[in-house]
Amino acid sequence: MSGHSKWSTIKRKKGAEDAKRGKIFTRLVREIVTAVREGGGITDPDSNPRLRIAVEKAKAANMPKDNIQRAINKGAGISETGEAYQEITYEGYGPGGVAIIVETMTDNTNRTLAEVKHAFNRSGGNLASSGAVLWQFDQKGYIEINAEGVDFDELFLQAAEAGAEDVEAEEDIIVVYTPRTELHNVVKALQDAGYEIADSKLAWIPQNEVEVSTEEALQVFKLIEKLEELDDVQNVSSNLKFTAEAMQAFEAE
Repeated sequence: MSGHSKWSTIKRKKGAEDAKRGKIFTRLVREIVTAVREGGGITDPDSNPRLRIAVEKAKAANMPKDNIQRAINKGAGISETGEAYQEITYEGYGPGGVAIIVETMTDNTNRTLAEVKHAFNRSGGNLASSGAVLWQFDQKGYIEINAEGVDFDELFLQAAEAGAEDVEAEEDIIVVYTPRTELHNVVKALQDAGYEIADSKLAWIPQNEVEVSTEEALQVFKLIEKLEELDDVQNVSSNLKFTAEAMQAFEAE
């Protein structure tokens, strides 16, 4: 289940570059929107653990309060134009037959479909019919905890007691996986225990990972980046196996 966390590690290392390109606010807005949506529409950070984390990140990045509130409103389905937002999940395949899931939130389905399709086509991939990809994944709760100063064994026991399914160490973070229905309960339990939650969300975790050539893996990385840069895209998941060679090649670019 380590692919998702390895991609998160790559994104953190490239975070400074994202900030220079002015994309940090876009990513933070997505986090807030998704936190409200996955928190059942709860817009109060004190009652929505993931929203509290997202809002704290936004404030640390000096995002204006108005931007934060607009993001919260968007997550609750309230747009400035009065249009209702729809959640649409697209499924497709990237280079090497890598399965990809794209979760979006949009007030213009034609625009979103065109942009997602364009990203796939330009990267050597293609959209698939509904259900063609999802069966290869399980939706689970995903929690990242900063590993510095954390006793892994103690965290493992506390997470398991709170309802977690698995705990894995990944470089500078520890990842906790939960049943989808237990995500918020585990987040709250770990926060109450004093752990620093770096991220928490529902994620599509592949049942099996697919290993492709380094060249194809780089093409998949770039496709995922293109998809994540689209304004309507909230999350992108894949069943790509993140080999050390492919990660090093991508980070070197």
